[in-house]
Amino acid sequence: MALINEHYLKLTKNYLFADIAKKVNAYQVSHHNARVISLGIGDVTQPLCPAVIEAMHRAVGDMATQERFHGYGPEQGYPWLREAIVKNDFLPRGIHISPEEVFVNDGAKSDTGNIGDLLRWDNSMAVTDPIYPVYIDSNVMNGRAGTVNERGEWSNVTYIPCTEENGFVPQIPDHRVDMIYLCYPNNPTGTVITKDELRKWVIFALKNDAVIFYDAAYQAYIQDDSIPHSIYEIKGARKVAIEFHSYSKTAGFTGVRCGYTVVPKELTASTMDGLQRLALNPLWHRRQSTKFNGTSYISQRAAEAIYTPEGKEQVKEAIGYYMSNARLMKDTLCQLGFTVYGGENAPYLWVKTPHGTSSWGFFEKMLYGAQVVCTPGVGFGPSGEGFVRLTSFSQRRDCEEALHRIRAWLHD
Repeated sequence: MALINEHYLKLTKNYLFADIAKKVNAYQVSHHNARVISLGIGDVTQPLCPAVIEAMHRAVGDMATQERFHGYGPEQGYPWLREAIVKNDFLPRGIHISPEEVFVNDGAKSDTGNIGDLLRWDNSMAVTDPIYPVYIDSNVMNGRAGTVNERGEWSNVTYIPCTEENGFVPQIPDHRVDMIYLCYPNNPTGTVITKDELRKWVIFALKNDAVIFYDAAYQAYIQDDSIPHSIYEIKGARKVAIEFHSYSKTAGFTGVRCGYTVVPKELTASTMDGLQRLALNPLWHRRQSTKFNGTSYISQRAAEAIYTPEGKEQVKEAIGYYMSNARLMKDTLCQLGFTVYGGENAPYLWVKTPHGTSSWGFFEKMLYGAQVVCTPGVGFGPSGEGFVRLTSFSQRRDCEEALHRIRAWLHD
């Protein structure tokens, strides 16, 4: 008989955002005329920039001709995109990587969820708390996370609280771990990490023979020049870190699907008997060749276009639009008496709920009181309780309307 993978049964019944959608739908069933504004889910609203649209049109034209038609492409991505990534995202920061270390994908979510395939199921892991749910859920699925307690904490996961008390700066564990997940600028808190603090993690990983999975999906939103855009700005990081990038929020590719992962050739892991150290780069190449068909030619031509002079300016303008939303939201919410973090180097705002209200409790109150949707912070981990996440990806008019509603709701 076929036996189910029982690790899936350990997962919560619904993904966080499915729970939010269910609650919003229930509200709208009983409030037919209400126009709900979402400041919760991180989907973009601005159209693709002209340089990207033009590139996609040209790529579609290529597919309509015998001479320029493209079928299956290389699973790791076309050389011209990988070379553009190296030239534009890394060399200007003094980072030297080769195109063979770049693996183009259909978005960072896929690779952050699948990267654990490279390491044994019984490796221990550490995550910052709160955290993007995919990091833990994907490890629950393969049995690595262990068992869960009543607080939603997993037995084989070391939680590193990022709270008001420690300035949202993750503290180095007092014991060794095998796998470390870091995301900066952070989703959900919108906070960032300095080079000095990031260096501590690289040193820890080097000393403890650990691997860091570094999610840099929001690096394009960094406004402070002193904040690192890549973990490879830290000496020694190539020996211990895999880095994930996405065009979803950088260039509005949530509906186009394209990103990339960097797996340095120096990065190795040990066999169980400790007699061999093997490079992870060729293993990831092998994994992708087996389980991934590659990103479409059209999507990759679209990604290539953001590295043109016109594309760079247009993408910068779109990011500026969202960051101006973030500034407006933060300024208004602070004026209304909220304590707000993030929103300065990231499109996320981490808002403390007033009067000790629970995350889900505040979600319900704001939905019913202002018809505005946020994301309950506890959905990102135990340390997220007492906070909600807001995103700046709305249309400006919706952002302004949502803030107007929140002000009226609070003064009602």
